[in-house]
Amino acid sequence: MDEELKDLHCIGCGALLQTTNPDLPGYTPASVLKRALTTGDDLYCQRCFRLRHYNEIADVNATADDFLKLLNEIGKADALIVNVVDIFDFNGSIIPGLHHFVGNNPVILVGNKVDILPRDINLNKVTRWLNSQAKLNGLNPIATQLISAKNGQHVDQLLQLINQYRHHRDVYLVGVTNVGKSTLINQIIQQLTGQKNVITTSRFPGTTLDKIEIPLDDGHYLIDTPGIVHEHQMAHFLGAKDLKLIAPQKPIKPKVYQLLPQQTLFLGGLARFDYIKGAKKQGFVAYLDNQLMIHRTKLANADNFYQKHVGELLQPPRPQEVTAFPPLQRFEFAPKEKSDIVFAGLGWIKVPADTLVAGYAPQGVDVMIRKSLI
Repeated sequence: MDEELKDLHCIGCGALLQTTNPDLPGYTPASVLKRALTTGDDLYCQRCFRLRHYNEIADVNATADDFLKLLNEIGKADALIVNVVDIFDFNGSIIPGLHHFVGNNPVILVGNKVDILPRDINLNKVTRWLNSQAKLNGLNPIATQLISAKNGQHVDQLLQLINQYRHHRDVYLVGVTNVGKSTLINQIIQQLTGQKNVITTSRFPGTTLDKIEIPLDDGHYLIDTPGIVHEHQMAHFLGAKDLKLIAPQKPIKPKVYQLLPQQTLFLGGLARFDYIKGAKKQGFVAYLDNQLMIHRTKLANADNFYQKHVGELLQPPRPQEVTAFPPLQRFEFAPKEKSDIVFAGLGWIKVPADTLVAGYAPQGVDVMIRKSLI
């Protein structure tokens, strides 16, 4: 099959065809390629085939160099930038250095996955927190919109913002992998057309490897760009079966844990929370996926407990992933007001004021503190 792939390119996007990695450009299943070579059918990669036949835009991952080239192109354009981030993993989903590349172009910040936030959360607080985090990263969005790409919640409001600020310019939709950008672009197409299955390949004159151009009614385009891999995402440390733990399907239900000082909670084997010092007994509220197993133990025994049970009692990670799973990194906090200890990509634990606590996450994944959202 490798010999047959020499110089075979997708006629939709131009990518060199390959049958080994579904996440890279040019992927097509070996059986499909073999059949096409036998019948003489046109050769499409899986991504272009889905676009052509099912009007479904699938993400394609860009290398850092490819994405840098694309960002430089955006900076030279006169355009509106729509930056999609994950509400549960801001630091793992913000594009490093984006503010250096957008130039004078305005940015709309989009926080995805609002549908799985706890029902009693104050969405205005979430919006303010996203804005503050964006400014810490050098971005000054002209507007911030919370949405659910999965069920289309508030996508109509995002479209209103886009129409308000684009001023007859192209619109670039940018984001890292795993934030739901492709799901959002499909929601936008559905809302722009009013139907699910009316988009054909001919409607996408710029269906190239690096971007997809969706015509707007004034001759400009909504441009879907490839997602860049952000190496500090919790998703990269999970197998396919456990990705649902960072992409819950239902609203998160808070759980209260009454802890004594010197007690520890393990969030599966992915993260850890230590109550070090404070009142004799405190209530801590965990906002995590409903299926994530939480285990309590004594702080003095926590290190040995983890070493003994990670990959078994403490899952995920699963046994076959433990050897490649990075060590947990420790972060200590002494909040003076009611605060959230945020485990990037997993959720958060609400802690009382005047306590000393610590949070652990895989090396490279952030644990941070913020004023409580609830």
